[in-house]
Amino acid sequence: MKRKSPQTSILKILGRKKAVSVEDMKSKEAEPKAVYALSRSIKNMVESGLAELLPSDQGEFMRITPEGRQQLYRNELSSTDMPITKHWDGKWRMILLDLPEDRKSEREALRYLLKKAGFVAAKNSVWISPYPFEHFFGNIKKDLGLSTELMIIVTDTIDETTEKAFLKHFEK
Repeated sequence: MKRKSPQTSILKILGRKKAVSVEDMKSKEAEPKAVYALSRSIKNMVESGLAELLPSDQGEFMRITPEGRQQLYRNELSSTDMPITKHWDGKWRMILLDLPEDRKSEREALRYLLKKAGFVAAKNSVWISPYPFEHFFGNIKKDLGLSTELMIIVTDTIDETTEKAFLKHFEK
C-alpha cells in the first residue's frame, strides 16, 4: 500500500480548519525522521504558495491558501478512494465557467479538475457530466470566491439529440 506524502496529509488537515498550530502537527510525530519530513513539507508548501505561516502569541500557525485548496481538490479527484458512482440518476450536471484572461491559471486549474471529475466540454465554457459532483464543485465555488464566475446547473431535461450524443460519450 502506498503511503501518503506529508504534504497530502497536511493539506487534508488544513482543508478542514481555518488554521493549525505547527507545533501541534509536529508533536504528533514520534520519529525524528517523520518530524524532519513534516518540517520540510511545511517549508516547501509555504515556498510554493500552498500554505502560509501566521505568527501569533500562542506560536506559529499554518493556513491553506487558494492555491493549496486547488491542490487539495486535485488530490481528492486523483485519489482512488473518492467515491464516483457510475449509476446514472437521470440528471445532468452542467458547470458554466467564465474566468477572464487575467485569471487564466485559475481557469486552467478548474478545467483540469472538471476533466478529472469526468466532465466533458460541451462548449468552451460549458461542461457537462452525469456524475454527482455538484456538491464538490459547489465547495470549490464557495472556497475560491467564484460567485459569478462559476454556475452549477443540475437538470433532468436536455434536448433529445444532445442527450443521445452525451450518453454515447459517457458509455465509453
